Amino acid sequence: MRACSLLLRAPCLALAIAAAAAQAQTAAPARLVAAQSEITFQVKQSGVPIDGRFRSFDAQIALDPKAPQSGSVTLSIDTASATVGFAESDAELPRPAWFNAPKFPRAVFQSSTIKSVGPGRLQVTGKLTIKGTSQELLVPVTIVQAGALSTATGEFVVKRLDFKIGENEWTDVSLVANDVRVRFKLAVSGLGPLP
Repeated sequence: MRACSLLLRAPCLALAIAAAAAQAQTAAPARLVAAQSEITFQVKQSGVPIDGRFRSFDAQIALDPKAPQSGSVTLSIDTASATVGFAESDAELPRPAWFNAPKFPRAVFQSSTIKSVGPGRLQVTGKLTIKGTSQELLVPVTIVQAGALSTATGEFVVKRLDFKIGENEWTDVSLVANDVRVRFKLAVSGLGPLP
């Protein structure tokens, strides 16, 4: 009887070790430190650069910097939180011609692939969805670490008309340029060390 119970323990022990190894290979979720993070944008209106930002956003990040290909990133932005610092413009941004925040309250980026392109540098491909329209996006990301905090930075350009941002008379790109430059700084705790 004792030999039988010993025989059963070996496979159980092997399964427990395998499960622990698999769990160790899965990246634990990191936590966004919102107070130290920002997402800004710049667009030209009649040739003059206008700077704006989103005041509210969140990110779900599961990433092992030593094996980024197994990671995932989801960034969710509250479209009603867009501001350019002018009360009249800020009142317009959530309306149907622009973000249509009541109908489309979130803009979402969901990664599909993440690959390392050098020390502390990643290339993140995914889908950006705004106002119900999705576009493939390639985002270069740089990560620096200071103690327990990791900071991911990068920038990319989107065509606002691809997402129907600025409809009706606002489709005139001589008034508001089509290119919108987006910059981000995401401070994250709980990310593993860089290789």
